[in-house]
Amino acid sequence: MPDERKILVVEDEQKIADTLKLGLTENGFYAVAAYDGKIGLQVFLAQPFDLVILDINLPGLNGYELCRAMRKQNPSLPVIMLTSMNTINDKIEGYGAGADDYMLKPFEFRELLLKINALLKRSMTQQLPAGNLLKAEDLQMNLDSKQVTRANKPIALTAKEFQLLEYLLRNKNRVVSRADIAVNVWDVDFDTNTNVIDVYISYLRNKIDKQAEQKLIQTHVGMGYILKENRQ
Repeated sequence: MPDERKILVVEDEQKIADTLKLGLTENGFYAVAAYDGKIGLQVFLAQPFDLVILDINLPGLNGYELCRAMRKQNPSLPVIMLTSMNTINDKIEGYGAGADDYMLKPFEFRELLLKINALLKRSMTQQLPAGNLLKAEDLQMNLDSKQVTRANKPIALTAKEFQLLEYLLRNKNRVVSRADIAVNVWDVDFDTNTNVIDVYISYLRNKIDKQAEQKLIQTHVGMGYILKENRQ
């Protein structure tokens, strides 16, 4: 059907990959499975996909490498990492590579469907007209081209950094809590007891504020963060 959303599953455990493909097909998606990182990239480059589900421990290219390669081709592509690697460092590396969400094996297929539908809905709402801009002082974000500049100098962001900065810009001059960020940038099930959000705020500060005289991203101790524009 022409309105089917296309999902690529890259998973080296063939039984899991085929089960996911079957479940997704039964739920109205067009699903393709690949069992190797290099093959997954070849399939991805051969046709457009609306979302990708990938494992980390893949032959050929690992999930981090594959995610980065896909991001270069499509910066707004929703990506879910599905893996048994469960340390905070694993998650930070996954999000740093460009993943939008991170699910641990074993998993509930119903929960995966919820995450897929949420990411696809978010992806649809982010398809904005060309030239749609968010600004604060000399910081500018183009929501169509996915380009970010400060003082006209380009800033390279990962997908998760981009989403976090977009949320801060949409809420500029307003304090947002870690819980607000977790729900709107990560996922409703995100564990706010981890320091992943603080790590990503630090990433943004290094890229957005470190070389600038005026620091835009500020911490309100015990409350959260604010992207503050001084001009009224």
